[in-house]
Amino acid sequence: MSALEVRGLRASFGETQVLRGVDLDVLEGTLTAVLGPSGCGKTTLLRAVAGFVAPDAGTVAVGNHVLFCPGTDVPPERRGVALVPQEGSLFPHLDVAGNVAFGLPRDQRRGSRRVAEVLELVGLAGYAKRRPDELSGGQQQRVALARALAPSPRLVLLDEPFSALDAGLRGAVRADVRTALAATGATAVLVTHDQDEALSMADTVAVMDDGVVRMHASPEQVYTGPVDLGVARFVGQLVELRAQLEGTRAHTVLGAVTALPDARHTAPVTAGGVLALRPEQLRLHPFEHGPGAPAQVETVSFHGHDATVAVVLDAPGPDSRLLVRTTGPTAAAGDRVRVTVEGPGLFFPDPA
Repeated sequence: MSALEVRGLRASFGETQVLRGVDLDVLEGTLTAVLGPSGCGKTTLLRAVAGFVAPDAGTVAVGNHVLFCPGTDVPPERRGVALVPQEGSLFPHLDVAGNVAFGLPRDQRRGSRRVAEVLELVGLAGYAKRRPDELSGGQQQRVALARALAPSPRLVLLDEPFSALDAGLRGAVRADVRTALAATGATAVLVTHDQDEALSMADTVAVMDDGVVRMHASPEQVYTGPVDLGVARFVGQLVELRAQLEGTRAHTVLGAVTALPDARHTAPVTAGGVLALRPEQLRLHPFEHGPGAPAQVETVSFHGHDATVAVVLDAPGPDSRLLVRTTGPTAAAGDRVRVTVEGPGLFFPDPA
């Protein structure tokens, strides 16, 4: 059952159309990440669902309750929707318990056991009397989540809640937030421009661009089977090779590669286009006795868990510089290597 249903949502600011007909379904008890570049409309979508932006057209429903449609616009405080903003926005004059209790109906705030329950849920039992300025950034975000969860909302909206945290803290807070949401069975929508965040946290990912949802699927489907080249380019790093398709084989500068058609088009038996690969599909081999296209290592960037290696192929052309991701021993700048492809690529035919 859909906990959130958005249909044909349009919204403008002056002459600028920000949402151009958004459709989105979020299943009950799941976390959906809305992923997209700055300016694509994802925060406007979130604020329209919360009731802080008045759409021009479309419908928004949570459960069986229509929150917005022509002639209906339920005010934010009556929507049963909680919003966790980027910075937490805690009240500095209230302690932690006071901030969390503020999310409850007025007649339930004093002496509420619910405050203790949600603080324990987010890992902050014993912090009730602390002030916001005595908390770390991660702890402040947990308090903001506790405040949002306190009234048991039908839907929790998170607007880039981890963007202000340093990299070392971000992963731990993400995990805690995900655990807390799952423990309550809450339905949630997370807006983010961070691909790792979306792919690692969410049950489903909705990729937005230019005011519409381009694709909504599981993280695995979005990464391995993007519906178009734009989605493929945005979600993770991409290696693009000019290719000539013959049947199921795409002929590229790296040789013939098994090609899968993209999700929206059936390519003709013979066609020109782009073969899309992920950098981890490329393999480096010793130059002297390895298979593959000859190349020279240009740079190596070590990331701890893996490394990205930029290579320049001997064959000149627009596809001569490639990015390889490797988790094993890697070559050094200046080394001669050979490059092969493992697994199929996605073939996107040129526009007719």
